[in-house]
Amino acid sequence: MGTKNIAISDEAYQRLRSLKKPGESFTELIERMTRQKGILELAGVLTPKEGRLMKEAMARMREQNSDRMQRVVKRMEVT
Repeated sequence: MGTKNIAISDEAYQRLRSLKKPGESFTELIERMTRQKGILELAGVLTPKEGRLMKEAMARMREQNSDRMQRVVKRMEVT
């Protein structure tokens, strides 16, 4: 594996440095921060109650959007 030197501002360096885990190299940090994340990595982020509340809120939003779309379609049919 080759290496590359990059120039970053002091501010960017400090922000990267603050994100490093103990014993983690900058290469490891950058690889961790830029790798594609899978949906399973979200497992456990919400409590069951938070998940239920989010699901209910999404259902309400979908219903409101559906109602709004039906009103728009009816107005378009009239004109």
